[in-house]
Amino acid sequence: MSSKSKKFSQLIEPALARKLKGQPDPVIQRIVIDSRRVTPGSLFFALPGLKNDGNAFVDEAISRGAVAVVSRQPRRFRSAKLAYIVCEDPRKELAHASRLFFDQPDEALSLVGITGTNGKTTVSFLAKQLLADRKQAYGCIGTVGYDLVKRTVPSFRTTPESHELCELLSQMRAFECQGTVMEVSSHGIDQQRVAGLQFEVAVFLNLTRDHLDYHGDMESYFQVKRRLFVGEIGPKPKVAIINVDDAFGRRLAQELDSEMKVITFGVEQPADLKAASVALDAGGTQFTLSFEEREIKVNSSLIGHYNVSNALAALAICHALGQDLEACVGSLANFSGIPGRMQKVETSKPFTVLVDYAHTEDALHNALKMLRQVTTGKLRVVFGCGGNRDRGKRPNMTRVANEQADEAWATSDNPRNERIESIFEDMKEGVVDERRIRFVPDRRRAIELALKSCGPGDCLLIAGKGHESFQEYGETVVPFDDRKVAAELLENMRLGGQG
Repeated sequence: MSSKSKKFSQLIEPALARKLKGQPDPVIQRIVIDSRRVTPGSLFFALPGLKNDGNAFVDEAISRGAVAVVSRQPRRFRSAKLAYIVCEDPRKELAHASRLFFDQPDEALSLVGITGTNGKTTVSFLAKQLLADRKQAYGCIGTVGYDLVKRTVPSFRTTPESHELCELLSQMRAFECQGTVMEVSSHGIDQQRVAGLQFEVAVFLNLTRDHLDYHGDMESYFQVKRRLFVGEIGPKPKVAIINVDDAFGRRLAQELDSEMKVITFGVEQPADLKAASVALDAGGTQFTLSFEEREIKVNSSLIGHYNVSNALAALAICHALGQDLEACVGSLANFSGIPGRMQKVETSKPFTVLVDYAHTEDALHNALKMLRQVTTGKLRVVFGCGGNRDRGKRPNMTRVANEQADEAWATSDNPRNERIESIFEDMKEGVVDERRIRFVPDRRRAIELALKSCGPGDCLLIAGKGHESFQEYGETVVPFDDRKVAAELLENMRLGGQG
């Protein structure tokens, strides 16, 4: 039997094994949730989904060579060569089987899980870099990509499905990584993608309106995030790091077991790591870090008040992992930034163009508020709202853009299967001054109009897509990168200006 294969009985819980039908104990070569990726020897998990139900593809999985199936729907099969188990929660069993199939990779790694509506990518990138500067080999899993230290894999979702995640962790173990810093989304928690994993550190950043099309309301959203810290999806983390400037963060800190080690951070509230004397400018941020009766002067290359909170979170992670804070602070000034997070588009024009992933009301508000403080001219923004997602945040996004910017262009984001006109109807409910906002369906055209309106000292924020290099229309993915589009349009303007 290959080192990458396991008997089915080695992957399932004893109580489920007693319910097994058909083939008693096939050898499993691979774990799969997409029938199109089944190869001979695969264990196929028929997962329920928002769009498609995996049970509709069981026959296809079998025809492609699946030797075992886990589902919540009982079925009859003519062949006894197939092992079939019915269980209440296939996603939970997928997480259990995946961890065992890849020999429990989390036990060999220090896992840091970062959750929150905004800032996960910045904090994970920053923490990884600070650790790397201390000669600590940590991987990074999140929205922008999967960095395994010795190789990088494109990201297909913020928190991968459990079998994909365990395979990534297994590779990090093989590369002799010490651990990984990973973004843990609310979907990743609710869908059991991180179930059973032992986190050394769990980090709570904030909670603002997002994903309510999935969670329903803010209380339900919070309860999902809370599961990561209280042992509802696996072992409790050894250390909890919490932003107490956030109301939900303060509540979480109060609800945690008194025996758990908790490290708090904040700017406004008393905290273990507290920032004071914050000074912002276009080149970065300065503040004084108070920690354990010490005060440390901090210079950060990241701009904006919210990045003070992100820096505190990253420093708290390093401290929780046993690193010297003063040494880590020295690395903050040289941090090169993150793709699609307040990323500058190079231009010879006398104005600034930035691309950022801000796609929630709170993130857009924070971004524009920060840019207002460092912009000498007019502040302009291009933004949109995705289709088939939380409709309630659309007028809020528009209100923020219309109030905070001197001029705004509302446009398409990822329309998916929804008409842009319908999305605009919801967005227009948030208009506060129709003289300062335009609705332009074509995103490229909106960016072009915004660029042409800019003058000396102005700042244009192109918000919502950040690092993404595509737009979703129906079932089609169309190449579109805000950074490249803006650069092309600026070059066209330069050449046009030269006559």
